[in-house]
Amino acid sequence: MRLNEIDYEGSQPPVDSYGPGGFRVRAAWHDGDLLILPSGLQAGMLSAEGLAPVLAAAAEIDVLLIGTGADIAPLPAVVAPALEQAGIGVEIMSTPSACRTYNVLLAEDRRVAILAVAV
Repeated sequence: MRLNEIDYEGSQPPVDSYGPGGFRVRAAWHDGDLLILPSGLQAGMLSAEGLAPVLAAAAEIDVLLIGTGADIAPLPAVVAPALEQAGIGVEIMSTPSACRTYNVLLAEDRRVAILAVAV
């Protein structure tokens, strides 16, 4: 088996780790929920207001991974229709799964974003 080190280029960083109440990205700890878009990272919020940056970046995103916490949970009623109308594909999963999937898709140079609830 041959192992290759992945080099993430560009402004969109991978999630280094997640833990109690936050995420480590580019060796810096970020408390609370997280949103990483092609333009960079910011505090996230799984709500209608929290979707504004995602909808603004819709032309740059093919799929948005939504990590709903330790377990899979339903989205707030206003979230799914807004993303569908914007033409953004959505995958809902637990936050640990969303972080792993995001890093894999990012390494494949896919047009991906993540909105993850802290665990």
